[in-house]
Amino acid sequence: MKPQRLLLHICCAPDATVAFVKLKERFEVEGLFYNPNIFPEEEYRKRCSAARDLAEAWSFSLHEGPYDWESWKALTRGYENVDEGGERCQLCIAHNLRQTAVFAKALGFGWFSTSLFTSRKKDLRMIESLGYRIGKETSVQFYYEPFRRAGGFDESVRHSRELGLYRQTYCGCPYSAQGANSNGPSGSTRAG
Repeated sequence: MKPQRLLLHICCAPDATVAFVKLKERFEVEGLFYNPNIFPEEEYRKRCSAARDLAEAWSFSLHEGPYDWESWKALTRGYENVDEGGERCQLCIAHNLRQTAVFAKALGFGWFSTSLFTSRKKDLRMIESLGYRIGKETSVQFYYEPFRRAGGFDESVRHSRELGLYRQTYCGCPYSAQGANSNGPSGSTRAG
């Protein structure tokens, strides 16, 4: 029996590694790099390039959404000073998941998921709840799996090193960058 198709929202190439490995056991997986929250554009380009490198190395199709920073900024206006993980992040994640589901539906995918489930710093329950709600709204099934568990995050770090993938130091938006840079003089906090 042919596996069902799933579109994986790729927040970054490192987190996508373990997500892809686990998902390909059950699905025919393609990726979508859609992250208008990433700032500045140079950082966006680095992360997009790393996603392309991963797709090429592991032979899967990668779709790229538009980079529309101004629309994302308008979406989150008024939430600039909210703590990381709060309402701004919920708005951002919901937006990215909704666009993934819409893209998935347009291309005939039955399922969608996100590599955000690999990150140690993300609220899995919040993302799961958003994903299921958006799945119902768009009639595309949402797949939840906590990829970070059972050593998944460490596995993603290992894959990233082996493949020479760019690993960012903050989630993506300028507000998360400020938080990462305040965690010590070197700003060495790793997103994920």
